[in-house]
Amino acid sequence: MSETFTESVDCVVIGAGVVGLAVARALALAGREVIILESADMIGTETSSRNSEVIHAGIYYPVGSLKARFCIEGKNKLYEFCAEHGVPHRRCGKIIVATDESQVPAMHEIKERSAKCGVTDLEFLTAEDAKAMEPELFCHAALWSPSTGIIDTHTLMLELQGEAEANGAMTAFLSPVEGGTITDDGIVLEVGGEMPMRLRCREVINSAGIHAPALAGTLEGMPADKVPTTYLTKGNYYALTGKTPFSRLVYPAPTTQFLGVHITIDIGGQARFGPDVEHIDEMNYDVDPRRSDGFYEAVRRYWPGLKDGALHPSYSGIRPRITPPGEPLCDFVVQGPGEHGISGLVNLFGIESPGLTSSMAIADYVVEMLGTRN
Repeated sequence: MSETFTESVDCVVIGAGVVGLAVARALALAGREVIILESADMIGTETSSRNSEVIHAGIYYPVGSLKARFCIEGKNKLYEFCAEHGVPHRRCGKIIVATDESQVPAMHEIKERSAKCGVTDLEFLTAEDAKAMEPELFCHAALWSPSTGIIDTHTLMLELQGEAEANGAMTAFLSPVEGGTITDDGIVLEVGGEMPMRLRCREVINSAGIHAPALAGTLEGMPADKVPTTYLTKGNYYALTGKTPFSRLVYPAPTTQFLGVHITIDIGGQARFGPDVEHIDEMNYDVDPRRSDGFYEAVRRYWPGLKDGALHPSYSGIRPRITPPGEPLCDFVVQGPGEHGISGLVNLFGIESPGLTSSMAIADYVVEMLGTRN
């Protein structure tokens, strides 16, 4: 790459998804000089725009995990931010259902574990209680989560970007980071695009989502054993033809790999089903209509009234997963100098669900990790 020019900057955030934008905002509010580098031509083109748009309560995660901590903190910060900034959202709540008697003990376990994490508003429901709330629902027992909600993710990202830029941050689109070098004087990034440049950065936050491990691997001086493997995991969604019979989100009992094929409702009232888990070898967002066959079977366990032909392909997303197929999901990885030994570098790996909900809590944690400016 020709050295068109070299610039020295304070902080660079790589990736303008919801987490990257939240981090950039938090850094800007803390008085940092911030540049956001995004390879696409707009914000949030990958995982951030291809998810369930659910504000999670913090129910499923291990006690003491970053997921549990950040989800609960992030949920509260997100509701407050949405109220202050007019971001469309709704605290609609969700029902987690046991569709088999054998799953009922798991409902009690989830409630107990959640309480240890700080989620104290879960209510146990009998089948009759649940049916009174949602007459079309079938279950043997359920949990009611009143603090679960839905959000307009695009508006959220616009507000995060706007507040970051109002506090001095700059966003550079079509600016892919093609590599870098760790030096004694900072981290030097090679930025491509129509105006290639070399940036010498005091601090770099790698929030590139699916691409974060690959990007970390291009930094000369980054220990290879600290870079996890990415396992591309697609989640497909199918929309419901006609009006949904539910006013709340409905989730089946979770497994170790995902939360099951659930019903979510967007801000406009459209019901969608998903995501499933599809392991893929390369990036693609195609939704195979034939996969809906498995959706009918899964959904009818708790909504027997789902009619044949009512589902049609909607969209898909790809999780930034660093857990091999078949293994229990790992925690978020917020990897700072204490883990890899590089001053000023923070890698965000495996920030899948509940990444959206956790975004503002992750951002505050990153600012705390980097400390105050000298």
